[in-house]
Amino acid sequence: MKKLIFTTIIFLLILSGCSNISQTKGEMSKEGSKKLQIVTTFYPMYYFTKQVTGNSATVDFLIPNGVEPHDWEPTVRDMEKIQNADVFIYDSRYFETWADKVLKSIGSSNLKVLEATKGIQLLDGNFLEDGNQQKGNGSIKDPHVWLSPVLAQQEVDNIAKTLEESDPKHKEQYDKNAAAFKAKLVDLDKLYKDTIDKANQKEFVTQHAAFQYLAKQYGLIQIPIAGLSPDVEPTLGKLEELANLTKEKNIHVIYFEGLTSAKVAQTLANEIGAKTEVLNPLEGLTKEDQKQGLDYIGVMKKNLEALKLSIYR
Repeated sequence: MKKLIFTTIIFLLILSGCSNISQTKGEMSKEGSKKLQIVTTFYPMYYFTKQVTGNSATVDFLIPNGVEPHDWEPTVRDMEKIQNADVFIYDSRYFETWADKVLKSIGSSNLKVLEATKGIQLLDGNFLEDGNQQKGNGSIKDPHVWLSPVLAQQEVDNIAKTLEESDPKHKEQYDKNAAAFKAKLVDLDKLYKDTIDKANQKEFVTQHAAFQYLAKQYGLIQIPIAGLSPDVEPTLGKLEELANLTKEKNIHVIYFEGLTSAKVAQTLANEIGAKTEVLNPLEGLTKEDQKQGLDYIGVMKKNLEALKLSIYR
């Protein structure tokens, strides 16, 4: 059904004649020149890019905050946004699985495209539906690199380099902004390291397998209830296995996410007498995050406080 919908969208896109749109790209800067027009996919890509550009470019994103992005598909209007941009930035073909098809369909030779995980060694993402990791076949990779403050710096470097190539006039500003933001990420990394180094428990249980990079970076062990997709429910056998494991490890917190149902996490928590807490994979800001005025740095700090409930005993 998804393939049929996607094919229909591409057909409508062709009929709409968007490949011949002669829309002027970008807003005008104070100097009278056109601002670089950048389209990103979801919140981390938007936030990282915005930190690099400051006010020197126009940055938009496709997947609204509050929308779970794993199964999101672009509309014709979204495709038009991409085609009319100067630069398109996405995280990974393993997260934005629709990106390759869209880019082939719009055929814009003037569009600069960046896969922000370029050059980053992605970890194996072959999780079975019940959350166990399947060994051997390395065709599926885990795209959640933005949850590591260290790997986030590499994504910022990739973004800055692409923008400097596309808009050399503002290279100095992009360099300066990227360096300032990376300094914040260095501080965030230090905060995580100093906090987790003192932990006396390494395991934590998550609703889906989004925190593999963060766990590896700081010597923690992620125990996911489900695999890379948050909407896949585990089997009864897997829940029983997890219940036994969490009791054995004396785990008393089960983490869920603000953009998806907490039903599975709550079921496991009820079974073992644990409580539930939010651990935000930052795939989009929740309404509560926005209400509190939180951004990437703020949510990551909030995540660390939530993790302390598990790793400090």
